[in-house]
Amino acid sequence: MIKIDIHTHILPREWENLEQKYGYGGWIQLHHRQNGCAMMVRDGFDFREVKSNTWDPLDRLKECNHNSVDVQVLSTVPIMFSYWAKAKDAHNLAQFLNDDIAQTISQFPHRFIGLGTVPMQDTDLAVEELERCMKKLHFRGVQIGTNINGKNLNEPEFTNFFSTAESLNASIFIHPWNMMGESDMQKYWLPWLVGMPAETSRAICSVLFGGVLEKFPNLKLAFAHGGGSFPGTIGRIEHGFKVRPDLCAIDTPKNPGSFLGKFWVDSLVHDGNTLEQIIKVFGNDKVALGTDYPFPLGEKNPGKVIQDNQDFSDGLKSKLLGENALKWLGMNRSDFITGE
Repeated sequence: MIKIDIHTHILPREWENLEQKYGYGGWIQLHHRQNGCAMMVRDGFDFREVKSNTWDPLDRLKECNHNSVDVQVLSTVPIMFSYWAKAKDAHNLAQFLNDDIAQTISQFPHRFIGLGTVPMQDTDLAVEELERCMKKLHFRGVQIGTNINGKNLNEPEFTNFFSTAESLNASIFIHPWNMMGESDMQKYWLPWLVGMPAETSRAICSVLFGGVLEKFPNLKLAFAHGGGSFPGTIGRIEHGFKVRPDLCAIDTPKNPGSFLGKFWVDSLVHDGNTLEQIIKVFGNDKVALGTDYPFPLGEKNPGKVIQDNQDFSDGLKSKLLGENALKWLGMNRSDFITGE
């Protein structure tokens, strides 16, 4: 039974001073400390402390081996998207981040898979970097945000990006960032606990109501955190579509529920009952193990919620832990397990 974690984040160990390089602030820098950790800093303010497993592949592999994780899908930390920046600068940074992931994969090709980052504020550059990721770096796809500087993913300017992704058979992982309402709920970590699930539902609804999957039926989308608040509100969403088509059915006549089973979500919901619910909503072949490694809101013991469920058959556990990820990535078990 192969175990593939589709939702993990990685950073380079170090990078140059981006404010000096590009001539303006807003960038994340990594300040290493004597305790082996590092602080992510933006404009002089601490953002988050990270441990060496955020950049050191050997540390990652030690923990993977301890937790029986065969393969990690690597993507950058969403704050590094830098959609707010000048497009050429964000593109330059994306290339650096993607090259670093490619270097890590080259050292351990049977243990890591790459998802790149692209400058979505300029779709021409985003397409250019997507093609480089797929054709030169041999990644399986890219990670993008739930919104692009406040614009929803169904906006016409992103059509060429999704068209190209479909034609390249690229896997697209959609992760919340720049959460709506963040400035109004700073207390209690609510941007992460409430804002992130809402952001993910926003992205799913935008894609479905906006007809993105209708235009590109072979597009391989996966959403973080079990689809956020979407699976718990799908009844309300469908009802709204039916009773107010004048507001909801303006871009496609198809009920959003008709697209269930046509995209993936990760398993990161931290609760057995919720996991069962998202399997019912999305289908047992559309939920894949994801942990948000190596961050505190992630699943500390990858796959434990899946493996501890006594009602799940071995066949279902095998799907959730690895087989569904392989289908989303367009890969085979033999790509990782030597000797098969």
